[in-house]
Amino acid sequence: MSMSETLELVSANRSFGGWHKRYRHYSRALDCDMIFAVYLPPQAENERVPLLWWLSGLTCNDENFMQKAGAHRIAAELGVAIVCPDTSPRGTDLPGEHESFDLGSGAGFYVNATESPWKAHYRMYDYVIEELPSVVRQHFPVNGRESISGHSMGGHGALILALRHPGRFRSVSAFSPVVNPMNCPWGQQAFNAYLGDDQARWRQYDACELVANGASRQRLFIDQGEADQFLEEQLQPERLEAVCEEHDHPLTLRRQPGYDHSYFFIASFIEDHLRYHADHLMKR
Repeated sequence: MSMSETLELVSANRSFGGWHKRYRHYSRALDCDMIFAVYLPPQAENERVPLLWWLSGLTCNDENFMQKAGAHRIAAELGVAIVCPDTSPRGTDLPGEHESFDLGSGAGFYVNATESPWKAHYRMYDYVIEELPSVVRQHFPVNGRESISGHSMGGHGALILALRHPGRFRSVSAFSPVVNPMNCPWGQQAFNAYLGDDQARWRQYDACELVANGASRQRLFIDQGEADQFLEEQLQPERLEAVCEEHDHPLTLRRQPGYDHSYFFIASFIEDHLRYHADHLMKR
């Protein structure tokens, strides 16, 4: 068995009749050790189950969603596994990697970096779409039916992965996603550092651009808090709404009054998202 196929169990917790487990493995795509989390519902002890990928936002790792979102109870009821990767390579100690919350550690933006020094390790796109799914399929009782969701930077990741891989995911949803990173400060800083100044590279990681270019017809389901402190400067869901309307792309955008960017918001509506994905995942 090769290094990339070897998993080291970090922790295991019984949860709602299933198991929440964290594993460490060596990632060839990122050239470092990575930790990811998996929730296996009770049904996984006797059968293969469908899978929801969850991509987290800036500063997060695999732990935030699993501990704060309250997803395990509903996932256990529905018989859906959840896998939560980390949000960036860890322990690579690149210059400037740990200096800010929105670039480097905890801020991989789910792209394949092309610029030094980032390109040596920051290939989160390949890690999430290719390498980690291969590891999960090898080691866990999943049945090949997958959906994807995420929050903020992770919402951006979920949208672009689904749009760029038609048919791969049964459904996609997002909480407070960065929908137009080419035109917001978080995205511009990250894309300039990771991808350089070639805007053609940027466009392949921008949900608004992908919809405008007809990348797929994947229906998008988004929840956005109206009291989100990042709404106007970073998230700007009206941009995605406009481009979806212009190109007749299916979109459900729910604006939730009073809710902010926190996990209180996610926990309030995660059941809706899990049931939405289960409806798609359970269809033969």
